[in-house]
Order: sequence, then C-alpha cells, then structure tokens
Amino acid sequence: MDMNEIKEIFFQECEEQLAELESGLLKMNDGDRDPETVNAVFRAVHSIKGGAGAFGLDDLVAFAHVFETTLDCVRSNKLEPTQDVLKVMLKSADVLADLTNAARDGGSVDESRSRGLVKELEALANGELPSPSAASEAPAAAPAPVAAAPVKPTDESGFEPIPFSFDDFSDDETFEITFKPRFELYSKGNDATLLLRDLSRLGEMSIYCNMDALPGLDELDPEAAYFYWNITLKTDKGEDAIRAVFEFAEWDCELTITTVAAETEAAPAEELPMVPVPFDLSALDDGTDAPAPEKTEAAVAVAAAETASNVTQIASAAARVEKKESAAAANAAAAAAAQNNAAANSAGQTIRVDLDRVDRLINLVGELVINQAMLSQSVIENDTTGTSSINMGLEELQQLTREIQDSVMAIRAQPVKPVFQRMSRIVREVADMVGKSIRLVTEGENTEVDKTVIDKLAEPLTHMIRNAVDHGIESPEKRTAAGKDPEGTIKLSAKHRSGRILIELQDDGAGINRERVKQKAIDNDLISPDANLTDEEIDNLIFAPGFSTADKISDISGRGVGMDVVKRSIQALGGRINITSRPGQGSVFTMSLPLTLAVLDGMVVTVAGQTLVVPLTAIVETLQPEASAIHSFGASHRLISIRNSFCPLVDVGRILNFRATQANPVEGVALLVESEGGGQRALMVDAIQGQRQVVIKSLEANYTHVPGIAAATILGDGRVALILDVDAVVGASRGQALRQEVSLAAAG
Repeated sequence: MDMNEIKEIFFQECEEQLAELESGLLKMNDGDRDPETVNAVFRAVHSIKGGAGAFGLDDLVAFAHVFETTLDCVRSNKLEPTQDVLKVMLKSADVLADLTNAARDGGSVDESRSRGLVKELEALANGELPSPSAASEAPAAAPAPVAAAPVKPTDESGFEPIPFSFDDFSDDETFEITFKPRFELYSKGNDATLLLRDLSRLGEMSIYCNMDALPGLDELDPEAAYFYWNITLKTDKGEDAIRAVFEFAEWDCELTITTVAAETEAAPAEELPMVPVPFDLSALDDGTDAPAPEKTEAAVAVAAAETASNVTQIASAAARVEKKESAAAANAAAAAAAQNNAAANSAGQTIRVDLDRVDRLINLVGELVINQAMLSQSVIENDTTGTSSINMGLEELQQLTREIQDSVMAIRAQPVKPVFQRMSRIVREVADMVGKSIRLVTEGENTEVDKTVIDKLAEPLTHMIRNAVDHGIESPEKRTAAGKDPEGTIKLSAKHRSGRILIELQDDGAGINRERVKQKAIDNDLISPDANLTDEEIDNLIFAPGFSTADKISDISGRGVGMDVVKRSIQALGGRINITSRPGQGSVFTMSLPLTLAVLDGMVVTVAGQTLVVPLTAIVETLQPEASAIHSFGASHRLISIRNSFCPLVDVGRILNFRATQANPVEGVALLVESEGGGQRALMVDAIQGQRQVVIKSLEANYTHVPGIAAATILGDGRVALILDVDAVVGASRGQALRQEVSLAAAG
C-alpha cells in the first residue's frame, strides 16, 4: 500500500470523524450533557489532528489544535457549553470540514473566517467570553489562598507584607502517573516501552511495573494486556508535555496524571506540636511474656499515626494498606480486561470496499437475474407438465437468486444520516445571512437507501432547505407578532413506505402565499389571468422554470432555479414530490423515491403488441372494466366508475402513439395508479403477463431519450421491455406535452 492509498483512507476516516463531531455538537446544542458525548466530540477533533500531523497538513493541524484545546476545557468542566459557545463550535466544525476538503482536493478556504474563529476559540479557552456560568465558576477555579496571621499595615498607604518562599520560584513539578495499556494499544503496533522511554526524557523519573493481574499460563491470553506502570516524574515541562507523549495511544489505555500537591509534603518541624510516643521497654526483652507481634505492630502503627514527625512509620503502615488495596484493584483490573476483550471480540467488524467493486458485483447479479429468467422461460416453453425436477430446481434457483440480489443490494444501502447532517450547516449559514433564528430537527436518520440515491439527494435537499429558510420561515419580529416562537423550526424526516422512501421537509412558517404565487405566475406569463386553478395547482407553480417570488436577486434566492432543480432532480431519481401548505402554519414537501436504481419490481403488460413494465409501487389495484362502468366525458375523454367515484381513463397505447385510435376499454385491463400530484388515473392496457423483478437499464446511456419511457430492461426471453414513466403518461393525459423529463439512472 503506497502513501496515496494511506492518505485516501485517512480522508475517508475524516469524513466519519466530522460526521461524529457534528452529531455530537448538535446533541450538546439540544441539551445533552453526557460526558461520553463530549468525549466523542473531543476524540473526533483529536483523531483528525493526529492524522493530519502525520501527513504534514499544517493548516489543518493548527486549527484542530485550537479547537481541541477549547473542547478540552469543556471536557474538564472549565467551560460551560452554552448556546453561544456551541454556536462558535458548530462554525468551527464547518471550517474544520472545509480545511479537510481543501487538504484532500487542493482547494482553499476563507482565511479571514478561519482566523476569526481561531480568536474566538482562544477567547473561549481563556474564559474571555462573558457568561453567567463561567463567571460563577471562575472564583472556584482559582487556588484558595493560604491563611496567614493578620498583619497590620505598616504605614498609611495600606502596605501589608506578604510571606513567601523562594522555593515557589522553582519550575519543577512532581506528577504521579498511572499508565494501564489496553490490548488495543498493542494490536495497533504501539509499544509501551517506547512510550516510557519518551516519558523519561522529560525529567527525573522513577517507575514501578505492576504485574499482579498476570494470570497463570493456562489462563494467559497472548493478546491481552496485564501489566501497568506507576510512575513518578519530576519535570518542568508541565502536564501538556506528558499527555503529548501518549497522544496517539491515549484512547487505547487508561492514563491518569495527578500533580503532587505541596500540602502533602512534610511541614517544618518547628510548626508541629510535640506529642509523646508511648513505648514499652518490654518489647526489647527476649522473654516469653512479650506482646504478640500483631499487637506490637498495631501499637506502633497507632503511635506513628499520632506522631506527625514519624514519616517512615506512616509510610510503612500505609504500604501495608496499599498492598491489600492494590491486590483488590489488580483483581478488578483483570476482570475489566477480560470483559473488554470479550466485548471487543463480540463487537461487529467492518471492512472498507471500493464502491466500483460493489457496482461490478451488482451488475453481475443483474445478469444472473436475466439469465435465470431466460432459463425459466425456456423450460416453460419446452416443458408444460410443471412437475419435473427441472421446474422444482428452477424455483429454488429463482428464490436463491432473489436472496442473492437482496443481499447485494443491502451492501449498497446506507443511512441518510450523512446527507441530513450536511443540511444542518446550510440551515446555520443561511439563517445567519437572513438574520433568522432557526432550528433543524431530524428524524429517521438511520433509514437506509441505495447509495446512488443518497449521492443525488443532496442537491434537491439543499435547494429546499434554502427555500424554507429564506421564504418559508418568517423573521423573528413577524413570528412574535403572530404569537409564534421567535425561533423557527424545520423538520427533516425519512421513513420507508410501500417499497419506497419518503422524505418530508416541514416548516412552521407562514405557508405558501397563493395569491402572490398566482399573481407572479400571471406576471411571468406562466398562466392566463382568467385561469381557474385549485390550491394544489397553484402550489405546484413554484416548480415552474424561472419562477421566483423574491423581490430581488441575492446570494440565496431570486433567480428562479431552486425549486425547478428540485423537481427535475427528484424526477431523475424516478420519484415524485408533493406540497401541502396551510397559510400561517407552514408547508410540507414530501418526496417519494425508489429505494434503489438498480432493480425494480414491476408488472409486465402488453399494449398494442408492445411489452411494457409498469412500476409496481405506482399501482394501487387492477380492474377488469365493465361496459356499464365506462362513461364518456367531452369529445375524447372517458371516465371509469370505481366504487361510486369517477376516475379518468387513460389509453396508454394512444398516449405513446402505439395506435391511432382509442382501444375498447372492455377488452383490456385497467391499472389504477397514483399520479405525481397524488390523484389517481386508470391506465388502459391490453393484457397483464405477470409480475416480476427486472434489472433497470438506462435508455439514455444505450440509446436516446424516449418520451413517456423511464428506462428499459431485458426479459427472460431476451426481448427488451420498456419501463413506463407513469407520471409523464398521466401528465400527457391532462393535455401536457409528452416530453422526456425523467430517466432512471441505472448502472448499466
């Protein structure tokens, strides 16, 4: 593995660490004060800094170091994570992500913004930002002054002498260090001996290796860690230098560093009171009436405890107690090590696989599905008994092929959490630009969908979020006047439904101003002034190309490309988008997307001698029309009566120009489908061949655009079948021009 591959792995890990960082900061912003959350945030920045240092990424290291220092203040309870503090940290997380991207792609970042945030972080670390919690904790953080005998001023100026010792000018400090490696430290190639050697270079050091937890050979785990070290270090380098030695191993060991306080040292003898020590002269005799050794030791220990000057006896008594405690601690450490090893062995393991390899595997599985269908078709054509062992084997092969395909598709499935987290930054930045206070709430972040869908979901979500912040949420003044919370809320959620993924974007703003939208559409010649539109049709005008209600063009909106891009992007994914808006209460945008763009469950139908595949997720039910249920409407339109309601009847063959005249509905089959706007239409086809799973093949990549067709597939008999674009066909039945607006982006 060369250095470029190692560097690429580092940047992949940075993406995970940045996601963990933002997730933790958002939890803290919502009031989570769990120490583990704070530690996770700190570890994320610490890991990025350590890896960046190994590759010489100085700008990234410098910013991460300042960020890490401030987070360490939060971790040690020196800095209260208030809303203002977390606002700075969230912005710092954004800059850290920009620096990481710049280091990977060779770009640049806004240096003025980086320098400004560095100053803010340093101010936070130094406690310079005023906050009630920090102010209340500041006096407590200062060391308590040593009580001294009152001294009267020597003159009228109020001068008062202050006692001090020249020993206070010494820079040396004594540290007690406990270093307990975990087995992960050794599994990553670290060596405790090298760490201890580097530590010894900081000053005068004494070390003791504790081996109490070492089991017998029959119980010895060669991968476990049983030794730990107690270290006394006298140095002038400070605690930061000690922690720097263990910087890359800190998360794989238990490290405690305590400063030996001056109060623990023996006080001057003249300040100690003289206490008589009881002493039994009979202890020197060799007679049999001498006290038992245990009682003598007890008496001496009591005497030593009563005598402050007998330091040796105190240490001896404490050593006996410490020996018992260390034995218990060793047993506890051994049990904890065994528990950690068991937990590590039972934890799930993951590997990194290049996405191209997964794509090739999916293509091969797709070819397997096609060949399995061809084989089944050949057997059916040549064997009509249906009882042969070949047919039974084919059924098992079909089931096995489906399981293989589902398993391979599950490999590509990823949660939408990374995309949702990216939206948090957009909300923060746009809200700051427009002077609004907005909170993003996410639900269903672990909902999984194909990676291809996730990659193409970011752009439409970005436009929708910006639109919600700029147009949907009112200003704090207007919200207060309307009796609302000055802070607006945008809710982003994801969930599975009927083999598809539903993503909803909801805001509690003013809703769509339909009068203004309609007037703007008239001004832009999108509709005629006398057009009679429903609320649904007015709402959908915002998706028209070039449409915008903004009064002026800004960096955020006004050019009329945002929502148009959203619609085209969603349609390109084989999905649809709906709007529900209530004036004064907000709007809800619902996107319905396929879980994958590689395979499709569809119904194979025949229309005018052509074979088509209708996506199964669009079909509500199938009907066999009766003559009494068919009603004419106008010159060329027909309706079908379904349970006391009327539904437009659409002849697919006529819409696609497969035939010149409309077919007789009674001689065909009606497919009741859901259209883009949520309404229903009955699609007329000649016959239904069956239901099957097909592999999506892109027409655009292999041929060209075909109006009303989303993609193509290969059937079991080797014929090419076209996958119907239901929304385009329904739109054509309403009088819209049939043009290619959607193309399923398949792998092959």
